[in-house]
Amino acid sequence: MTLSKIISLQLPIVRATFLRSMLMLVVIVAGGTRADAQLALKTNLLYWATTTPNIGAEVGLGDKTTGQVFYGLNPWRQSGGDHSSLRHWVLQPEVRHWFCEKFNGWFVGVHAMGGQYNAGGVDLPLNLIHTLEDHRYKGWYIGGGLTGGYQWPLSRHFSLEANVGVGYLYSPYRKYCAYCTNDSKKEHRNYVGPTKAALSVVYVFGSNSKTEK
Repeated sequence: MTLSKIISLQLPIVRATFLRSMLMLVVIVAGGTRADAQLALKTNLLYWATTTPNIGAEVGLGDKTTGQVFYGLNPWRQSGGDHSSLRHWVLQPEVRHWFCEKFNGWFVGVHAMGGQYNAGGVDLPLNLIHTLEDHRYKGWYIGGGLTGGYQWPLSRHFSLEANVGVGYLYSPYRKYCAYCTNDSKKEHRNYVGPTKAALSVVYVFGSNSKTEK
């Protein structure tokens, strides 16, 4: 059995483990194990534009450090018909350093990410992946990179956050004709470039410290 097949078989286990870890983080912080701990829940509006439900949880780890877990899942076929699909899931853990204070201002981070996809028959805006209209790709990916962003406190509990990330992804996949099911070609890709982009609405439990001053 090849290494890629072994990793592929383990992905459902990895996904379940990370989701349980995310739930444990929420329960522990909400339970008040640390007096100065903060918890924020967020959702990426850019990701919703691709009809992908998503949620993230971020917790304070130190005076200027937070940890985040983000999850998105698109289980539906698209409106283009039975052969049109952007189905996928993604999981992104991340550690951040804030230059001012947690959940306020500029931050940098290190993120990892992994997921699976079955996408094809879709004409993306700006011709982002020009072969996706005539082909279908089914595979998985894993990688990571660096993140930079800024968060604006809007009120006692709500904030707006923008961030981008760049890094490396390794992805083995099968490439099909968009309207075929049997004729496929096994390939892989080593990708270096943008790995994430977000414009998120954030709800901070407790309060944004800046708005309290």
